[in-house]
Amino acid sequence: MAISLRRLCFLMTDLIQQLRINAGESWIPQIYAERIRPLRTRSFEMEIPERENSPAILRTLLGVELKVGRRRLACPNFETSRYLAVFAQIGCREVAIPYDITQIPLLADHLESSLIDLIGDLQTATSSLSPQMQGRIRAKLFRAMRNEIKSIGAGEMMPLFNSSTRQRNN
Repeated sequence: MAISLRRLCFLMTDLIQQLRINAGESWIPQIYAERIRPLRTRSFEMEIPERENSPAILRTLLGVELKVGRRRLACPNFETSRYLAVFAQIGCREVAIPYDITQIPLLADHLESSLIDLIGDLQTATSSLSPQMQGRIRAKLFRAMRNEIKSIGAGEMMPLFNSSTRQRNN
């Protein structure tokens, strides 16, 4: 039985690597590393469980909120809540948010479509497996993405702006 478990772990790792290769530049940690972290960002911390979550975007009288489990996170606008929802679904507690709000909708679109494609590829690849195995592989995939994003880091809470606000030099 130990051999079959070892073989099973190898197959799960191999499947996750294959999904990563198929995703190419749409792999969410790669998008995070190449398109988000090079921008001027600030870190944002969410007190959510480090596992796959089911976030919901709520429009309230006071604005937009992202609901993850029993927690509600106030968001400045709908696009930011979409952006954070992708990372909340993966279970990332700390992520970088671009200061330039015009970048957020484009990044949110790209992240959402990448996640949908990845989940679709995962379902196709694991359709012949039992629901329990599908859940284990999905959890391992989300854990791999979460660990990669965590290793990239979220940056400073309030980064330094090295630009002078002085308009005249005397």
